[in-house]
Amino acid sequence: MPFLTPEYYFRSVTRITPQFLRNKGISALVLDVDNTLAEHDSQEVSPEVMKWLAEMRKAGICMMLASNNLYSRVEPFARKLGLQFASFCCKPSPKWLVAAVRHWGLPPSSIALVGDQIFTDVFAGHLVGVKVLLVKPISEDIKPTIRLKRRLEAPFLARYFRKGGKLL
Repeated sequence: MPFLTPEYYFRSVTRITPQFLRNKGISALVLDVDNTLAEHDSQEVSPEVMKWLAEMRKAGICMMLASNNLYSRVEPFARKLGLQFASFCCKPSPKWLVAAVRHWGLPPSSIALVGDQIFTDVFAGHLVGVKVLLVKPISEDIKPTIRLKRRLEAPFLARYFRKGGKLL
């Protein structure tokens, strides 16, 4: 699979089920924050996402957060969710993801990176060899740089659908 094409594309993080993860041999998730679990720069988490996190924990799925945002943004969010985290990851740099793989002691094939951006999340995951679960952004992007990236990502999403990919 090309480095900029997701393996799976979900309407929302909450559509990823423990059953789906078990079927794909996934036992750990590295989760992006902004526009994946919450709106950009928000500390608020929807009840649906909180319920989903509880279901993942109950199913024994290991989880941690990984964000390109600053410590001051990510730490309070991670504390609220009770998750370990890496901030200022500089995705698509794979350094932090390699550290997560080592921390869990799992093979990369049993880990999935969940995020909303192709040029950061999908690319980083493929560099390390973890599975990549792309999600539709929670809200419309307001930052001009991210809006530009979304336009540049469109051909890669089109490729995903041309190759038979579905929005799950």
